[in-house]
This record gives sequence, structure tokens and C-alpha cells, in this order.
Amino acid sequence: MAGSKVALFLPDFRGGGAERVCVNLANAFAARGLNVDAVVMRHQGELLPLLDPRIKVVDLGAPRPRHVLPPLMRYLRAARPDAVLANVWPLTILTALARMLSGVRCRLVVVEHTTWSFSKLARRWLMRMMIKGSMRCLLPRADAVVAVSRGAAADLEQFAGLAQGSVRTIYNPVAHGRGGELAPLPENCAAWAAAGPHKRVLAVGTLKAVKDFAALIQAFALLRNEVDARLLILGEGEERARLQQLIDALGLQDRVDMPGFVPDTTPYYAHADLLVLSSDHEGFGNVIVEALEQGVPVVSTDCPSGPRESLQDGKYGTLVPVGDVDALAAAMQASLQSTHDHAALKARAQDFSVDRIADEYLHLLLPGWREGRPA
Repeated sequence: MAGSKVALFLPDFRGGGAERVCVNLANAFAARGLNVDAVVMRHQGELLPLLDPRIKVVDLGAPRPRHVLPPLMRYLRAARPDAVLANVWPLTILTALARMLSGVRCRLVVVEHTTWSFSKLARRWLMRMMIKGSMRCLLPRADAVVAVSRGAAADLEQFAGLAQGSVRTIYNPVAHGRGGELAPLPENCAAWAAAGPHKRVLAVGTLKAVKDFAALIQAFALLRNEVDARLLILGEGEERARLQQLIDALGLQDRVDMPGFVPDTTPYYAHADLLVLSSDHEGFGNVIVEALEQGVPVVSTDCPSGPRESLQDGKYGTLVPVGDVDALAAAMQASLQSTHDHAALKARAQDFSVDRIADEYLHLLLPGWREGRPA
């Protein structure tokens, strides 16, 4: 199967969870000797430099999804990929339509990265009906439909009216098998990372409402009454101003830092005593595995759908109710004051290794990959 061409299709390479998954998969495919095209609507994003140089980035020049179909059909006819991995509605259904209209024979695997019943995009009735209808009509035309957790798979089947058991679960490829180094961090993170008695609480994610960093900040304000701690939130987004106002109102300016987006978060986990995920919902929750791989304890909301699965019902971290500030603060305190089996956390992360998950995808994209793969 070496030399086969695989295309990954996504909007762009901005710093989101789905985009990081695509970078990891594309690099793993290229390392296996495949010809890899990263097909994007727009050639932009902070994660572009992380792509293996062997990967060809194809810019469709489509400013909106409604402009995607003609250039995607032209790409399929010109490049003739053996398989396409399409990510995120509406690109998933547009790729199914483009393959059908172009007449190009290639394997098509589509991946949804969110729990659609809880999606902000599907809150309006008309939009919800359009999303559900397009999924019901076009997703079954793919060779395989994938969701990134069991909960997200079951939700997608119910949301889109797909047959029970028709959506496969493949967890996100997150663990690289490398340890973080206790290296100096940028100056705007120096106080958090500095040596001293304080505990270092870390959160990572786009600053948007679904991540509910407001609840985390409020919980941290309670934690500060009991534990000497600092909070670092890595990410950028539309909620920055509102979150900063909350930090100021709670008098946490000298204890909470939001330095912005960081392409490689691995060194930050090496300094952290605790990773907190406070989301309302997640398809998977990559940051949990990133923390586990570095042996960092995790406290997470028990949100639909990924955290309970990656933490194995709380065996590898603490789960608290969504939006419960008091419970979140208490769990953070308990974790920071407890001892942890760091080796067990690291071992759990390897269940989500890039190599293992890349092989699962290749089994769908290029049937017989495992049988034909060199020893």
C-alpha cells in the first residue's frame, strides 16, 4: 500500500482539536510512505508548520462551504486519490456529493468531531433540520462514518437518523510517545511556571463559550481560599474580553494568566500539577490525553461525550457535573492534595497513540493496509 494517495479534507489548519488530529494523522500517513494531500478550503492556520514537509497542501480557495463543491470536484478528477478522509460537517456531506458528481472512484471516510445534539450550530430549528437532513441523505454514501467517541457515535446516529451501529468509533490520535521537558517557558508564563510552593493548574482550549472557562475561573477563586495555586489558560478566542473581566472582578489578576495560543503545549504539561477541562460538551477532549501522557492528573466535567471514556469512568481522573462550580473547586483541591500513580496515567494515554489510531484509520481508508504493511 506504500505509494497510495490519501487526501485529508478540512477547513484549514487553525488551532482546534480536529485540526490537530488531522496534523497527527497526515504526518503518520506520510511516515508510512503514503502520498498525502492536505486539502483545505483556505491555506491558513497556526498548525501548518507542524505538517511533515512531504505533505502537499492543496488550497481550494473556497471562502465559504457553499463555494467548495466545484474546486473539490476538480481536485478529485485531477489528483485521483485512492482514499479521502473528510472532516466536519458540512465538508463531510459535500465530499460525499463531490465524489458522486465527479464520478471518481475512491474510498471515502467521513469523521464528525463533535456531539451534535449539543452543538451551538444546531440550536436554531431551521439549521438543525438542514444539518440533520443533509447528514441522513449523504453520510450513508460514504464507505465509513466515524465519530471520535462512543458517546458521540451514538449521538450522531440518533441526531441524523442513521442506523444503530452504523457509525464507527475511532478515538483521537493524541499520544506521541514523547515526554515533556521541564524547559523555561515564555516570560508571560514565567510566574506560573516558577519554582515555589504554589500549585500549577493548567487549562487548554479555544476561548469560546462551550469550554466554560468562566466556571473554571470561578472555581479557581474558591480554590485559592484553600490552596496556594496559579492558573494558566492556553488558548485564544472570542471569550477573551469576558473572561478577563471576570478575572478582574474576582481579583485574580495576579493568579490567572491567559497568554494566548501555543502551537506546542507539551512543555507546559511538564510544569503542571493538574489539568482541568471545564467544557459543556466535547466530542473527545484531546487535552485530557495530552495531560495523561505527561503523567499529569486530570479533573474534568462529566460532559458528553469523550471525558468519561478517556478517563475510563473516573479510573484515571476525576469527573464532576457540568457547570457545578463548587464541585469543580472541591475536585481540584482534592486532586492537588492527593498522590497519583503517574505511571498508570502515562500508560493509559498510550491507548490513544498516534501510531495505533493511524492504523485504525488506514484499515478503513485502504482495506488490507495491515495485511500489506511491511513488518
